[in-house]
Amino acid sequence: MDKNIILTKKAVVFFLAMLCCFLWGSATPAIKTGYELFRIDSTDSLSIILFAGIRFFLAGILVILFQSIMDRKFLKMEKKALPSVLKLSLAQTILQYFCYYIGLAHVSGVTGTILSGTSGFFSIIIVCLIIRTEKLTANKIIGCIMGLLGIIIMNITLTERLSFHFALNGEFLVLMSTICLAVSGILIKKYSENFNVVMLSGYQFAIGGLIMIIISILLGGRIYFDFSLKAIFLMLYLAMISAVAYTIWGILMKYNPVSSVSIFVFMTPIFGVILSAIFLNEIKQALMLNKIIALVLVTLGIYIMNYPRLRSGGFG
Repeated sequence: MDKNIILTKKAVVFFLAMLCCFLWGSATPAIKTGYELFRIDSTDSLSIILFAGIRFFLAGILVILFQSIMDRKFLKMEKKALPSVLKLSLAQTILQYFCYYIGLAHVSGVTGTILSGTSGFFSIIIVCLIIRTEKLTANKIIGCIMGLLGIIIMNITLTERLSFHFALNGEFLVLMSTICLAVSGILIKKYSENFNVVMLSGYQFAIGGLIMIIISILLGGRIYFDFSLKAIFLMLYLAMISAVAYTIWGILMKYNPVSSVSIFVFMTPIFGVILSAIFLNEIKQALMLNKIIALVLVTLGIYIMNYPRLRSGGFG
């Protein structure tokens, strides 16, 4: 059977998308654990960027090596693909993770996870209102409104009086990272029409990670690495998350409509909240009423946006 047909089958799309969402959901507690293992202070932005750069440089190398082994020849980057790789690297690695890593250092794992799950909304908004490759339906409007309400409610604190917390160096940066993620997903779909999607992912990670490493070191960024097995495993796991999840996601985006794939992003915050509660000891945070309401609104919002498509059984 042709692999293009296989990659549009509901069961295959569901399984691969769920795998990506689980990996992405696990990234939040893994990153925050990494800050502790590598002794990175939340105010040390340069060291945070260095930590991120190492992760993505390794991810790029892993993608390139794995695909080279599969093809039994080195995965080269075509010269004409360089502009596309650089644009993708800027959106998907440099800007997205500059915002995400610094923002995550100033919010809880639960909050960061829920916010990161909103990238599906921005994907729909961009493809419907900006590049206009898909129609804006009532379901998508309702879904986006629910997602916005979820963000607002999550950041409301009710003590002696009602207050709204949305820090520029915290929640705002994490939200900006989701916009970059949405843009990068659309760019992958566009560029994959002319270039190998695995090549795009591998080289944009490697180049983006290397740029982040060089800039952070030149400006004074440092991390402390004691070569413990736990620290080594964590860094390799973070690299594998990017290498596996983004490559699979890019392939799914190539062979399916954006909406058909982005619908499954609603599972990322669910996985992330559960894993953050377990591994970051944020059970109390996860059970706060506003966090639960926000999680429900965000996940249902993304589901509702694509409900007619799911009901009709079509992905292709």
